[in-house]
Amino acid sequence: MPTVTQQRVRARPAHPLGPTCLTYTPNGKQLITAGSNSVVRVYTTGSDGEPTNIDDCQENNLAIAATNDFFLTGSEDGTVRVYSLETFVFDKLLTRCTLPIRALALSPDGNWAAVASDEVEVKVVDTRDMTNVLYLRDHPKPAKHVSFHPSGSYLAASCTDGIIYIYGLTTEEPGLERKVDGVIRSLETEVETSSQAIWHPDGRAFAAPTATRDIQVISRADGARERSFGGGHMGDITSLAWSPNGALLLSAGSDRKILLWETKTQKILARYDYSNVANLAWHPYENIVSFTTSDGELFIYADFISADASQLLEKPLQPAPFIHDALSETSGNARKVVSNGYKETTEARKRLRGTPDTLDDILGPDLDPDVDDFVSDDDGAGYIDEVNGNGKRSNGHLDPIDGFNYKKTAVHQAWKPRLHQPFQPGSTPWRGNRRYLCLNLTGFVWTVDQDTHHTVTVEFYDREFYRDFHFTDPYLYDKACLNENGTLFSCPAADGNQATIFYRPHETWTTRTDWRTQLPVGEDVISISLSESYIIVTTSTNYVRVFTLYGTPLKVYRQKSSPTVTCASWRDYVLTIGNGSVGGDGAITLLYTIENVKRDEVCQSEDVVALTEGAKVNNVFFSDDGDPCIYDSTGVLLILQHWRTPGQSRWVPILDTKSLDRLASGRKEETYWPVAVAQGKFHCIILKGGDQYPYFPKPLLSEFEFKIPCSSSIPQQDTDEPSTNEGPKLEESFVRGSLMLSLLEDLISATNATQGQQVEMSRREVEVDKALLQLLNLECREGEDRGMKALEIVGLMRDRNGKMVEAAGKVAGRYDRRVLQEKIGELAEKRLMGIDEEGM
Repeated sequence: MPTVTQQRVRARPAHPLGPTCLTYTPNGKQLITAGSNSVVRVYTTGSDGEPTNIDDCQENNLAIAATNDFFLTGSEDGTVRVYSLETFVFDKLLTRCTLPIRALALSPDGNWAAVASDEVEVKVVDTRDMTNVLYLRDHPKPAKHVSFHPSGSYLAASCTDGIIYIYGLTTEEPGLERKVDGVIRSLETEVETSSQAIWHPDGRAFAAPTATRDIQVISRADGARERSFGGGHMGDITSLAWSPNGALLLSAGSDRKILLWETKTQKILARYDYSNVANLAWHPYENIVSFTTSDGELFIYADFISADASQLLEKPLQPAPFIHDALSETSGNARKVVSNGYKETTEARKRLRGTPDTLDDILGPDLDPDVDDFVSDDDGAGYIDEVNGNGKRSNGHLDPIDGFNYKKTAVHQAWKPRLHQPFQPGSTPWRGNRRYLCLNLTGFVWTVDQDTHHTVTVEFYDREFYRDFHFTDPYLYDKACLNENGTLFSCPAADGNQATIFYRPHETWTTRTDWRTQLPVGEDVISISLSESYIIVTTSTNYVRVFTLYGTPLKVYRQKSSPTVTCASWRDYVLTIGNGSVGGDGAITLLYTIENVKRDEVCQSEDVVALTEGAKVNNVFFSDDGDPCIYDSTGVLLILQHWRTPGQSRWVPILDTKSLDRLASGRKEETYWPVAVAQGKFHCIILKGGDQYPYFPKPLLSEFEFKIPCSSSIPQQDTDEPSTNEGPKLEESFVRGSLMLSLLEDLISATNATQGQQVEMSRREVEVDKALLQLLNLECREGEDRGMKALEIVGLMRDRNGKMVEAAGKVAGRYDRRVLQEKIGELAEKRLMGIDEEGM
């Protein structure tokens, strides 16, 4: 590894022995240092002269932060003081703590100061109004370091318990967004070793030193571990600093080394031999690095980066080093975002861009600026018209013609609706170097990125019947399906290789156990599905490809709704979803088609997926009874009713997870990852702490009973009457039971019904009538004026043998509702004579 051989920079005595700290102002004009004495020194960038000394500070200043106009000092006596950079005098006392100040951080706009002390709470103080203070109290021990997100919306607090706490500051009451455990060491506040989380300039991640003397990058979005900078230091890390554009990282350690890392490759570019380094700071704009030591010395290192590596510092903002980064890699499924709603120009037009065919290129440079600028608008009276990006006079001084605003019209002309992005049901995105490819009731498939290859693991819940397996994956599979018959994988086209489908059955009676096939050149896999009979593949060319379980191509056809979004299958049925036309709300609607492959029949053709405004589909699957289900981003589970009859299907909500009883108190904040609908229940994974996807270790499955959102009621209080919730519960039970009965009737009518299914249908009919009988009892108990509704309820009963209607008459008689009892008797006679259905 390279070692810098440049001449050693001269040390500047700044403070006595002990802790030191430094910071640049955001404009880079001044460097401010503080130490164990009562003097703060302000150095002017580019000047070798003596610094400006501020002598009236407190002793033992342990933290410092600065804006362009003022700076803060935090001292051992627990005070945070504000000093002016214009007059270099004490301005005001910002806040006071009972214990020593350990860290300070200023928000990017300089309006808020985060103060960490040996007290447990962290204060976030308004620098304009010291009485306006926010308190962060979700960490149990004192914070050793604090740092603001580049947007000012988050604050990272490195606690002495070895956990990094991420707080959200966008609301009036700050809230804990995430806890990141297992990265930093548990350190006391006074030790020199660092545990600070430093935000990458792009704001998507932060880096922190680990117990193994490495530097770990953590994603802000999900707390996943991304790339790490390892194998560099032999001693504890004492300071970290990103370059202003995020392309480089500096680290100092107790091993007497300063290391310069390249962010993209995590490789060491240079080593510098300096001992006892306490704090590092990059100049905001120039190739200058400054650092202080516990010996009280300051080093200002101009031209810190060698000429061959300085180009990295000149680049624009670079992305944080993610293992799988959407900013640095392009998926085969991704579609290029079109600028301003228009397509990219042709190749011929692209070539013209580099030719001197514009008027400015032909005529050459502008006139002498001194001549051209003889009229100046020094008093703001409007003598000079604004010019556009091409140096031409704009028409901004003109009024719109006939009140028609052409600027707004151009915006509307450039509008383009947003497409629903494709997804693979049951899969999760990368989080660190791991992701789930498939999650269902059979088991789960997950993969680990090993840089040069992946490793895939398939595990089952029923290990008595199935055997787990694990293999090395050189193809980099990114999609998978799992059921009782086998496991299906697909990988994208990459490095000249075509997209590939791979199927591995769990057991066969032949020697050959798996097969693999490639898609045509230029075609990529969007989603895959596996049923008991077929394999379904939707592709980037909007083809739907149907294979048998052992690789025989069966059908290829182009999907009508495009671009395609996803697919699902059950037995002989295939469900495909794609983007459709623009709806009334301006958003693109999702369209679905259901086809019976074996019979070559279309059950539903290009019907609408019923979503609320702004919602999207999170998952799509078939229930264990073969009914299509979707789970949307609003937390609603919907099932498709009457889908076997063309034109009769409708999406029915069977559960709204936001209205679950466990969330009624308002104290729980959790979401749910859908897994399956089976045995009349919703199976899911509970996600807490703001997570959007399940992660490792393997999560536990939870199940919830269906609850159709029929009505909302408020229980009566201070009364001996039954709760008003009884009626809505019975009504929901009736609606839910009717839906489940309807789904079963559709299944039995379309298949060869078994005896068990016939018995189950009879049981469900009785359950529906029981719910109605209980509702009748409730209405009779309420009074005679409820008679009309009570009779209506009796009319809803299916009651094949007349026993339920007879029971209804007995209920009315028990409450002495004579008229109602007579009406029920008349209804029973009509049904017995077969004339009940007339006029209905």
